[in-house]
Parts: sequence; C-alpha cells; structure tokens
Amino acid sequence: MLLPLLALLAGCGGGTPADPLPQIPFEKYTLANGLDVILSEDHRLPLVAVDVWYHVGPANEAAGRTGFAHLFEHMMFQGSKHVPGDSHFKLLEAAGGTGLNGTTDFDRTNYFETLPANQLELGLWLESDRMGYLLDTVDEAKLANQQDVVRNERRQGVEGQPYGVVQEALFRTVFPAGHPYRASVIGSHADIQAAKLGDVKTFFKQYYSPNNASLAIAGDFDPARAKALVERYFGPLKRGAAPPKVPVETPAITAERRVVVADRVQLQRAYMAWLTPPFMKPGDAAADAAAAVLGGGPSSRLYKSLVYDKQLAQDVTAAQYSLGLRSVFLIMATARPGKTAQELEAAIDEELSKFRDQGPDAREIERARNAFETRVLGDLELLGGFGGVADMLNLFNHYTGDPGYLPRYLDEHRTLTPESVKAFAQQHLQPHARVVVHGIPGQPDLGRPVPTLPAPKVAAGTGAESINADAPWRKDQPAASAARPIRLPTPASLRLANGLTVLLHERPSGMPVVSAQLVVRTGGDANPLERPGLAGFTAALLDQGTASRNATQIADDVAVLGASLDPSSSKDATVVSVGALKKHFPAALDLLADVSLRPSFPQAEVDRQRTSRLTALVAQTQDPDAIASAAVLAALYGHKHPYGYIELGTDVGLNATSRDDLVAFWKRGFTPANAALVVAGPISMKELEPLVKKAFGAWSGVAPPPATLGATETTPARVVVVDQPGSPQTQVVVATIGPPRATPDFAALNVLNNALGGLFSSRINMNLREAHGYTYGASSSFIFRKGAGPFWIRSAVRTEVTAPAVAEILKEVGRVVAVPISAEELTSARDAIVLALPGDFETSGGTTAVLSNLFTYDLGTDFYSKYPGLLAAVTAEYVRAAAQKHLVPERMIIVVVGDRAKIEAGLRKLNLGAIEYRDARGFPLRPTGR
Repeated sequence: MLLPLLALLAGCGGGTPADPLPQIPFEKYTLANGLDVILSEDHRLPLVAVDVWYHVGPANEAAGRTGFAHLFEHMMFQGSKHVPGDSHFKLLEAAGGTGLNGTTDFDRTNYFETLPANQLELGLWLESDRMGYLLDTVDEAKLANQQDVVRNERRQGVEGQPYGVVQEALFRTVFPAGHPYRASVIGSHADIQAAKLGDVKTFFKQYYSPNNASLAIAGDFDPARAKALVERYFGPLKRGAAPPKVPVETPAITAERRVVVADRVQLQRAYMAWLTPPFMKPGDAAADAAAAVLGGGPSSRLYKSLVYDKQLAQDVTAAQYSLGLRSVFLIMATARPGKTAQELEAAIDEELSKFRDQGPDAREIERARNAFETRVLGDLELLGGFGGVADMLNLFNHYTGDPGYLPRYLDEHRTLTPESVKAFAQQHLQPHARVVVHGIPGQPDLGRPVPTLPAPKVAAGTGAESINADAPWRKDQPAASAARPIRLPTPASLRLANGLTVLLHERPSGMPVVSAQLVVRTGGDANPLERPGLAGFTAALLDQGTASRNATQIADDVAVLGASLDPSSSKDATVVSVGALKKHFPAALDLLADVSLRPSFPQAEVDRQRTSRLTALVAQTQDPDAIASAAVLAALYGHKHPYGYIELGTDVGLNATSRDDLVAFWKRGFTPANAALVVAGPISMKELEPLVKKAFGAWSGVAPPPATLGATETTPARVVVVDQPGSPQTQVVVATIGPPRATPDFAALNVLNNALGGLFSSRINMNLREAHGYTYGASSSFIFRKGAGPFWIRSAVRTEVTAPAVAEILKEVGRVVAVPISAEELTSARDAIVLALPGDFETSGGTTAVLSNLFTYDLGTDFYSKYPGLLAAVTAEYVRAAAQKHLVPERMIIVVVGDRAKIEAGLRKLNLGAIEYRDARGFPLRPTGR
C-alpha cells in the first residue's frame, strides 16, 4: 500500500531541507531472462497500471533511419501471434482501460495502460505477447499501413503545426550531423518511407527483448498473484543478445549559431537553446530551477518583462528538456503583432545578463522548489499514464537503475541555493554557447515531396518469423478475475446561508493534493451578440488585480505556494480552479476567493488582456484545427447565436468591450446563489466548512435569470471550404447540431459515439487510419451544453485523399443510422464507459472537473452512482433510434481547411451540394469563380 508514503508526504512541500523526503514503496526483481519487474501496491482505487519501458529510442537509430524507433512503436500495436491485428486497443477499451498509449522519446519507448484491477492479467497477456511474438505476424502490408499513419502524424504534428518546422530546425542546429538527437523523433518522410521489413525484424531482435526492458505494475493487486502472472507471461520469453552500444559524442557549442526559418505563421517567434547536463546528473536540477525563475509562468522574470511590462511577447517559456546524452535548455517567446524576433531576443538577452550576473534570490528559488514538488506529487495522483506512479518508477529505473530514486530527485531540487543556480547560469547559459532560431512568416521548406507508395500485393504473413516457441495456452484471452464493485462518489454537500453550494469528495488516501473549482453558472451563453468573447475576457481579468493585490502580486503569491490558479470560461459556465498541497490549501482557497469576489478590473490590465486576446485570435488563424473550429461553429449556428463563436470571440467584439462591460458581466453572474465550490482531496467537511465560510461567507447576491439563446442561422451550403494554400494536410470536420445535455438520449448517445468515433477502436478511426492510412487519427464527439451543442467528426487527412476521406466518414454515419450496431460493439462501447468511470476520479483535479458538471447541469449529487444503470439499459435499437434522430447525414455540414486548388475538384465530384468559402475566422467570402 502507499500509506507509508502518505505519512511521509504529509509534511512535505514547505521548501526546507528538514521536511521529510517522500518515497514510493516498491519491490524490484529481475526474471531469469533479464526483464526488470517493479511492483508498487496501492489500494486507493480498484485500478492497476501496467507500464513497459524499452531502453531504445532515436539515440539508438542508425544513420538514414531517422524516426525508426517511433515507427516501430506504431508497429507494436499491429497485433501479434495470439492477439489479432487492430484488436489491442479494442480489447483494452472494452475492458474499461484508460490512458492507453505508447510514446517515443529520444532515449526510450514506452507502452502503458490503466485497467480495472480485475483485468491485470489482460494487460500482462497483451504486453507479453507483443514482446515475444510480434514478428510472428509482422508483414509488408502492416508496415506499409503504419508508414502511411506515421507520415500523416508528421504532417499533422510537425509540418501542419504552427512553428513545427522551426522547432525541428532548432534541434538540427543544436546537434551536429550524425548525432541521434539531431533529427526529429518522428523522422523524415524519406527515412520513414524507406524502412523495410528486414529493418523492422533487425530492430526488434536488437532492442525488444526482455533484457532490454522493464515492467512496472502499480495499483490494486495482490503481489504474490502478480508475481505468478508475470512469471507465467514473461518468464518463458527468450533473452536477447546484449543491445549494441551506440558511441555518441556531443561536442560543445563554442560559437553562437543562428538560423532563420520560414513557416505558415503570422507572428514571429524567437528560440534560444543551450547544451546542459544530462538528466539526473549534477546541474540538471539547477537547470530546472533556472527555467522556472526565468520562464516558469506569470511570476517569472521573462514573463514580467516581455509579456507584462514591455508587451513585446504574447507568451514566453523556459524549460530544461532533460535527456540521457545531453540536455537542452530552451527559451521560446512569441511576438505580439508588429513586434519582431530581434526585439524579443534583445529583451531576453537583457534579462539573461542580469540573471547571470546577479542570480536568483531566495524567494525565487522557494517558488521554483514548491512548484516542482507540487507538480511531481500531483503527477503521482495517477497510477499510470504520463508521469503516474508506474511511469515514474520506470523513469527512475531507466536513468539511474533505481526505481526508488524519488527522494534523491526531490532532494536535488530542495538543496538548491541561489548561488548554485547562479553558477549553473554562468557556466551554461552564455551567449557564445547557444543556438538562436527565428521563426518568421513565409512558405516553409518541406524538402522534396516523397510519394506515398501503394501497399504491396503480397499474401498476409509474408516475411513473418518466430523467436519464441509457441505455447497453446497463449491463444486464449485471459478471463477477468472477480470484479470489484464500481463505487462512484456521491459528494457530500452543504449550502451556505448566502446560497453558495459546496460539494466535497473526500479522498482519505492518495497524494496530499487538494483541488477546488468555483463554478458560476454564467458563461459564453450569456454573451451579448455584439460582445461574443465577453465571458472569456471577464474570466481572464479575474486574476489580474483585486482590491488588495495587483496582477504581479497575485502571480507571486500563487507561485510561492507552488499552487495553480486558473480562471476560464465555457459556453455554460465560468470556472476558477485552484490546486495545491494540502498544507497550502487554506491560503490557495483565500486566493481563489479574492480573485473571484474582489476583482478590480484595472484599466491597464483590461488593455493588456485585450491586446493578448486579439493576438490570440491572430494565432488561431495559424492553426488548421482552430480555423476549422471557428468555421464549423459559424456555419452551424450563425453569428446571431452565442454558440456561433469560439470562446475568444471576435476582434470587433474585443475592441468594443469596455471595462464597464466586464464589471457588469461579473456582477451579474458572480453571485453565491449562482455558484458552487467543488472540492476534492484529503480534506474532510469538518476541515473544509470553516475555511469556506471564512472565504465566502460574506459574499452576497441573487442568481441571474438563465441566458436566452438566439435562433440558429445554419448555412444552406453543404460544404464549407477554408483555403490554406500549400497546406500539407486537410483538416476535415463533418458536423451537425446535436441535442442539449438534458436530452433523455444522453446515455445512448455516448454509447453511439463510442462505437462510431469516440474510441480508438471505433468504426471511423479504424476505417480512416487503419484500413486506408488516410490519417493519424479520426474521432467524433457530442459537445453537450445547456443548449443544443454540436456533434462533430474530426480528422486531419492527406491532401490527395480529402474527398475519399469525407466519403468514408459519411458512409460510416449512414451505416450506423441504417443498421443497429452489433451485440459485440454494444457491449464494448458500453463497457468502455462504465468500467472506465473510476478513472475519472483518479486525481483531485479530475474529480473536481467531473463533479462540477453536477452543478452546472443540475444533475443531482447521486448522478454518477446512477449512471452505470442508465448505460446498462441502453440497447442496440435504442442506439439506432438515437442515431436516426440526431445524426441525419443530409443535414451534416462538411468543413474542410486545406489547399483549395488541390481538394475542390474532388469534393465537387462527391455531389454533396453547394460549396461555400470562408476565411480563417469563419466569416463567409464572396465566390471568386475559380
């Protein structure tokens, strides 16, 4: 259990070396074949995380094979001898798995899933089968399919992502030719396309063996049974040859290197990078602290200088990208309109010079330390997934050989001093030892096009081979053990005399992290039509000044607590969230109350935020996905409905908004009778109630009337095109207006959505990604709101397959409307929701977000305890009836953001109806006659 850890953690986070150092209880042992096994027992939730790390990444790639480690990660999801192709995600999702993924970084590749505790054996069966029996089924067709998928991922995540090619150029400039960190993790089109089946086999044999891997299991399991299962599934697998060592030299940067890179962006950006000590080596912790002090949020030096005072930058960050060979210290700043990368560079240099000369002060180090500890312990609220317990045990094991390195890791940060961080800056952050890259607007150089090759016409299984002897018992999927009862929280509640609702989910075990959300039932739905971004604008001003604190004081007070404070808005609500270690929660709650109840809306901050939000609107026009969102909302609802706009609103509305507008919106919505405080963490109602009364007891005001939504003005056109000349992909959205959250079909629609596009194993994703290789991924979702929110299907596809992809999406919608889903699909789609529900309450922040819906949509505190029963009543006919009612293909609008010259002809051949053209903000354009 993790209880010994909790006792140690109860006093940590204060920022003094005398605080007890936390540790994660674990047991590590090694199988005869060399597999490291790490077990950490934790019974706080009926969940178990399975996490496998292979000690291989681009650091191990051969020349001319960039991206191969990442391509191989994809191959590991293509089925193995006893697990049919494409069934990995399907089996895990049907079992209630969450956090299902694999990732590749420069030094390692990992695979992980979090499952209901009774499904541990399923996770071990799947992971062991692909470790031992992948090559038994790998063939030319599977390789070709994943080459297409990975190249789509590159188009989406690098070439189509604003500044993607700029960041890639940064690493190419930091590291010399031949260095494994020089290329992007995802690799080049040429190298991905050039991979051969023989390369896959060789790579697997060299690196994917038990003796080059570690398996971490964390959660609700019996250690004796877990050990027996690990031995059963992994013990018989053969040890591989010792992986070859790749000799790598990383020469120091002795003279500044400068590059200017053009990209499809409107705002200039400046990057700086230095080589710094490797991960968890002397100097790495000091780099973390330096990054926090320089660019770690609103309290940092660069933010205060570039964003707040000089208003040169829209954003600025600093980070230590810790890696095994050498780390990279990064500073990145995005210019405001009319400002240049040169101006940003000069301002950054000014702050860096001061930092090297004077170093940080003690208070800055305290902020950095507290923020670091809160972040680490917050990650440990998760059993699995990114940064969770299992992942962290594997992280420490990979880089240090000791899964229990956490106390030393934290101590390295706790014992930092202003002098040690100053010494780091003077040694490593010198002007002559850096790379400077400016990203500017222009046409990116993507290199010579590499054609997509047709899938080879060979018999399935051609080229497969075996490494491990077969065991007949492996062909049978293991049965789940006895299921633990699903117990979902019904929060405790109380109501203050002023009308404020308080909801609490006490989490007596787990990390000492407490989260809270103040939820106000007034959001973007209450925006006046001439002020479509008013709710978001108001939320952004809440932490920019109160009756007793200015904006920088608020940022500093949050930082010194190691806390987070985040005001935001949606169409249905305005939310102010806070999270902190329990010992700091009373002070964090006071901050939450101060910014929510006593904002001062200083005119100078109104002007700053207006400029920031106008710049954000410009940045939106750089991102194809954001462009598609603006266009689809405008096309569905029109500009006389609050749902017809993104949350930022419009430049006209922002420029017209006055301080009086903001104050009036806040006064109207922010009343106790219109709000709820939702809290989760290791805190009792007895402890919480006096804190709430002290912070919120004097608050007064009555609830405003509900917002009145205007009539929709849906475009009569069937296809909407937003032209992005030269775009490497087309962003496709197929959308219609769905039902409100209060629909009686809510449970059936969630099951329907899972089957259609909500799961990785859904029909649309399997069609577009796995069957055709059109995309990196495709998904669907109902956006439930108080009013009738949108339903959409989204995907970024290869430009040349835009029309076929749209046709396949519409085919799948027509099929789910015409024919009831199968019994197997129904069970999988339903179980994927029910069995995964406990995972929604794994973290305190996740819990408050989920429970806030109870108040926002007036669901009743017992909704989640009843929800499994509602889902159990959903039948295939009910799903089909919901589809027929809400998903009418003929009413769906197709929005495409891409190169019009290359996609329009194909779209016209689909004969879907009239085509309309809109700009990157979603506003209609006059036809050009092209």
